[in-house]
Amino acid sequence: MAFKVNAEGVKYLAQTCNKTNTVLIHVSTDYVFDGEKGTPYTIQDVPNPINEYGKSKLLGEQYIQEIMSKFFIIRTSWLYSKKHGKNFYKTILDKAKTEKSLYITDEQIGCPTDVVNLTEFIVALILRNEKAFGIHHYCDNKIMTWFSFAEYILYENNLKDKINLFKSSNYIALAKRPKYSVLCTKTTKI
Repeated sequence: MAFKVNAEGVKYLAQTCNKTNTVLIHVSTDYVFDGEKGTPYTIQDVPNPINEYGKSKLLGEQYIQEIMSKFFIIRTSWLYSKKHGKNFYKTILDKAKTEKSLYITDEQIGCPTDVVNLTEFIVALILRNEKAFGIHHYCDNKIMTWFSFAEYILYENNLKDKINLFKSSNYIALAKRPKYSVLCTKTTKI
């Protein structure tokens, strides 16, 4: 299913946009990288995804680049919304209401990105006169672990003293995830 949506679906969008001379804005992910670098990933770094999600997103990126010349691929990381959808931020708040203790991994490092800030970046990118087509990296540039992000969420919502938060190294996920997926946002275009 991931490949149908993130690769094949994106290919059809790219073909349609190319035929109609429409610029495509595609949101991609830090998961196109393997997490082994240990320093922020630049747009010049060669992707090497380690799970099916990352592989499907990378294939979507490749289809866009093969088919189109006018596109924005925006790689971002650890998206969250304080108001909408299901995401880490809201999950921590929900669990803080019903649980006395939370065990959160400190084995992944990345940059949580508020969807509001990502939206503002995309709008600014569109409105620029130079039409900086290509691949861009965007995140909120606050490097942290999931544990430190949970601490921040609880602090921001005045819940830090109401719940016990513990670091966990026993994080079990269905898919392998990059241990370090920080994106460098200084150089934004290729």
